[in-house]
Amino acid sequence: MWMKTMFLVLLLCMLVATPMAAEYGVGSHNSGPWMWCDPAMGHRVSPLTGCRAMVKLQCVGNQVPEAIQRDCCQELANITNDWCRCHDLGSMLNSVYQELGAREGTEVFPGCRKEVMKLTAASVPAVCKVPIPNARGGEGVCYWA
Repeated sequence: MWMKTMFLVLLLCMLVATPMAAEYGVGSHNSGPWMWCDPAMGHRVSPLTGCRAMVKLQCVGNQVPEAIQRDCCQELANITNDWCRCHDLGSMLNSVYQELGAREGTEVFPGCRKEVMKLTAASVPAVCKVPIPNARGGEGVCYWA
């Protein structure tokens, strides 16, 4: 009887732990709340045009006008699923890289290296003070930075 009870307890623990591991990113990176950000699941990826302008200006070292920052922050806040904010910022970056043919270690714009642009974009949620549940170090910086 004791062995049977222990087996059932272990089985129950495995059944509970598996979904939790997926939710917190343990094991597969293809499962969890960020799956809702996939366009195939119905998520409309935001182009974040205001953020694109803000990141470019910040990356090349220019002052960002208040109106551009406000537009970017509003666009980011309009993404109703907090899990998708970093996803959409990453998609925005990928589209910039693709359009400009930027490769690793190259300049995306004169005076703006790809690595710097990535870190600049990753910090947008912190600048805008919008919540992202998948922040690196809890600092409002996207996990992919």
